[in-house]
Amino acid sequence: MELFFNAQLVLALRKHHAANALIVALNSSSLFTLALRGGLLIKLACAEFCQKTDLLDRALKAAEGGLERLIFFHANNRHLEFHPVKKWWQGTHKYRELKAFWQVTNPQPPNPAPSSIGDTQKSLVVLGIETSCDETGVALVRLEPRPLKVGQDQTPATGTILSQALHSQIALHAAYGGVVPELASRDHVIRLAPFAKQALKDASLTWSDVDLIAYTEGPGLAGALLVGASLAQGLGYACGKPVIGVHHLEGHLLSPLLEPDAKTLVFPFLALLVSGGHTQLMQVDGLGRYTMLGETIDDAAGEAFDKSAQLLGLGYPGGPEIGKWAVTGNASRFDLPRPLAKRPTLDFSFAGLKTAVLTHVQKLKAMHALDDQARADMAASVQAAIVDVLMNKTERAITETRIQQLVVAGGVGANLMLRARLKQLQQDGRCRVIFPAPSLCTDNGVMIAWAGGLRALSREQGAHAGPFTVRPRWPLDQV
Repeated sequence: MELFFNAQLVLALRKHHAANALIVALNSSSLFTLALRGGLLIKLACAEFCQKTDLLDRALKAAEGGLERLIFFHANNRHLEFHPVKKWWQGTHKYRELKAFWQVTNPQPPNPAPSSIGDTQKSLVVLGIETSCDETGVALVRLEPRPLKVGQDQTPATGTILSQALHSQIALHAAYGGVVPELASRDHVIRLAPFAKQALKDASLTWSDVDLIAYTEGPGLAGALLVGASLAQGLGYACGKPVIGVHHLEGHLLSPLLEPDAKTLVFPFLALLVSGGHTQLMQVDGLGRYTMLGETIDDAAGEAFDKSAQLLGLGYPGGPEIGKWAVTGNASRFDLPRPLAKRPTLDFSFAGLKTAVLTHVQKLKAMHALDDQARADMAASVQAAIVDVLMNKTERAITETRIQQLVVAGGVGANLMLRARLKQLQQDGRCRVIFPAPSLCTDNGVMIAWAGGLRALSREQGAHAGPFTVRPRWPLDQV
């Protein structure tokens, strides 16, 4: 959100002694109020002036008796108009006069309403915005609807990535050993709008070429989500494009379907979602038809990697660091638990594993034996334990559901040991496994554009830009 301090406006207000004035700034962006040199500045979207008179009314009512003039600042053509308060305000609500004044001086029509998606048999260009945590992602994806045979339950389109801009905040948060929400939100504010422009430039497109704007509505950090949602709604309003909120985990879940070998994938299939904040096994019967089979009851797999790496002093994020150190380590040196492995449940638990790592590290430090080899051996042991738990639950889900198609998504899905074990599962004929490209395992704008486009092609046409909320907590099976 830009602060409205235009040099011409400030000079004019000083010249005309605006301390006892109500300033109405007419602009094409969102509205807000703030105190300005003892006066009150109201910033209104041109198209909403007549609809938002309650805001103006409250300001007039609050300042009744203390105002000398009403100042209209026209941001588009940069000039001011001064009007005595008595002309418009005499102790009663003079809405009709205000509206008439606005209509006479500004006859241009308001911004056009967002267009609908249109013919779902034509290609669809979607701008995706991802700001749920510590990655800023913007991407453009073109979806090509695919003709489906009667009775065939497949994804309704194939996708092509036109461009993407992605920034990880790893370096920003590394000193803290984890994500600092306030820092994450501020970094999103700095990078997001330039990334949107860059994505358009890289794809050789203009805003008129975009059919839909999709953004991460939740779950995630509230402040970070608000940054992405605000830009999406602002772009939708300014460009007259429909806007759609996407579930972050649904983006991960559907991202492997962009892979060429996913063209023949049919519903139902199993999905293993493994990331820094989530570890879940889902049964996917169709777009938006998800059944939770099992999830973590405490720490997620990615969180277990991060905390273990922090205890070992290996750096952040923990998953890649554990993977690198594990290459030269002995996974059998430390006996780490496999929580819930023997219980007849598909739920996960990694808190006990984290506690065991802490105990071992404390003993090693007490003996001054936490050298590089010990770190490598512990990293290998941690990785083996986490992968064993994930494989145990996944194989059990395959057996119980008799579904022999598995989609793997989320940042932990890039772990090489996990990929190797799952590929072996496929080679043994137990299950067909589809991974996203490693570049799509972390949070990114591509998965949001893709998920938003699929929903638009199926049953959701997007909405007009306007009031919105974000959902920091949003179970995937409630989509």
